[in-house]
Amino acid sequence: MKKKFLSLAIAAVMAASLAACGSEAEETTAAAETEESAAETESQEAESESSEETEAEGETEASGGTLTMATNAEFDPWEFHDGDDIVGIDPEVAQAIADKLGMELKIEDMAFDAIIPSVTSGKADIGMAAISVTPEREATVDFTDTYAESALVLLVGADNEEITGIDDLADHVVGVQTGTTGDLKASEIVGDDNVDRFNTYFEAVESLKQGKVDAVLIDNAPAKVFLTQNSDSVKQAGEELDKEEYAIAVSKGNEELVEKLNTAIAELQEDGTLDEIMNKYIPAE
Repeated sequence: MKKKFLSLAIAAVMAASLAACGSEAEETTAAAETEESAAETESQEAESESSEETEAEGETEASGGTLTMATNAEFDPWEFHDGDDIVGIDPEVAQAIADKLGMELKIEDMAFDAIIPSVTSGKADIGMAAISVTPEREATVDFTDTYAESALVLLVGADNEEITGIDDLADHVVGVQTGTTGDLKASEIVGDDNVDRFNTYFEAVESLKQGKVDAVLIDNAPAKVFLTQNSDSVKQAGEELDKEEYAIAVSKGNEELVEKLNTAIAELQEDGTLDEIMNKYIPAE
């Protein structure tokens, strides 16, 4: 009996021990499952937050950022200095476009012939400085749709009776701003040796007034400003020359930016903003 009782006692102890071990194993497994579930939840929440942040960043990048414009602020009324500010037609058009795109406009002033290199190198997003669309420039940059038109005119001294138009320019020295279409046209008309190049139209016109050049080939809008300011010393000779289309220069292959700019230009034409800006600086005659 004692042996039987002892056997039963040992069996009971072993059963209790096994039950305890089973309970501990179940608790350990349950705890592990709970921790794993919590970790999965935290991971999902982190992924969700990361996805939301990425989407937010994408929205900001698409609708925000800075639009850097390279220009030459010596083309009154297209762009010129007013104290510390650069104002004029192009800055206002660029600002209107930037507003449409939800971007901040930054203007960089530089020499005219540095604008396109600045765009191609990525230092500027766009080039705007009454830039005429030409095959030579189209080989280097892409252009938006036209946002304005102009033409070249010839300026001479007020007392000059010899030069009445481009047909009278042979053997005369013509002043131009370096890199402009006037520069190219003058070279065609009188030859490169008879072209005197200046950094700004102002310098070219001053040289005309001082008799250092015989004529200046210039865009008609800036010409009107100089004629108004120097009516006693400068006059226009002949009619307007080649018609020109002004557009925004963009780095080659940047189709996305060109498309956005074209959409903005179309909207500004549609709502009358472009005409309003033009008429502000170039009143209808």
